[in-house]
Amino acid sequence: MPKEWFQNWFNSPYYHILYNQRNDKEAEHFIDNLCNYLKPTIDCRLLDIACGRGRHAIYLNKKGFDVTGIDLSFSSIKYASQFENERLHFFVHDMRYLFYINYFDIAFNLFTSFGYFDTQKDHVNALKTFRKSLKADGTLVLDYFNSEKIKRNLTRKEVKHIDKIDFNISKHIEGDKIIKSIDFEHGGNGYAFQEKVNAFSLADFEELFTLSGFKIVKYFGDYNLNEYDENTSDRLILICRKTDA
Repeated sequence: MPKEWFQNWFNSPYYHILYNQRNDKEAEHFIDNLCNYLKPTIDCRLLDIACGRGRHAIYLNKKGFDVTGIDLSFSSIKYASQFENERLHFFVHDMRYLFYINYFDIAFNLFTSFGYFDTQKDHVNALKTFRKSLKADGTLVLDYFNSEKIKRNLTRKEVKHIDKIDFNISKHIEGDKIIKSIDFEHGGNGYAFQEKVNAFSLADFEELFTLSGFKIVKYFGDYNLNEYDENTSDRLILICRKTDA
């Protein structure tokens, strides 16, 4: 069975080269703001779903929390594992499958690490596994791009020059997905990858959460936790509570 796009791309060393300029200070600022809003106690157990190389999980642990990070990418978890300690652990794990049950107080799914699957059923099933991992009064924080703004301001073509590689990037909308194609040459070989992410709206998320046993209690439009505006906000940050459903 062929691998899905995210299994190939996220395990590629070129993924980390292309995105090596991610802003750690911005990520830490976002985590600080979330913690000020959520006010977790120091004995809370936190789950970082699709944690990548662990930048959010590592910072949460530095703030004193017990944190577990999971990600599908073996290479990302191998990198993150060097930072493990008694209160910080990383595992290779697919978010669609059950992990711990009724264990975590807060689950984070940050930096548009969702929306990768082909069907609504797959997305709902993933959210149901998030729900099952949380305690009865658990909270989910899901940070997504603002698809409404992205669709209106789509950069069709660009070239990024990083580490002597020219990444040719094109974007288009196909059905309900925003597709980014990434083509480049390196070492005499040609490479081509794609990112396919659903253009979920706030209404789409409301439906997904209802079907999976969550309720949205608050949503924000950026990492400063300002109000969400579908025309101008960069992000759609959803704070959800586990329901009795």
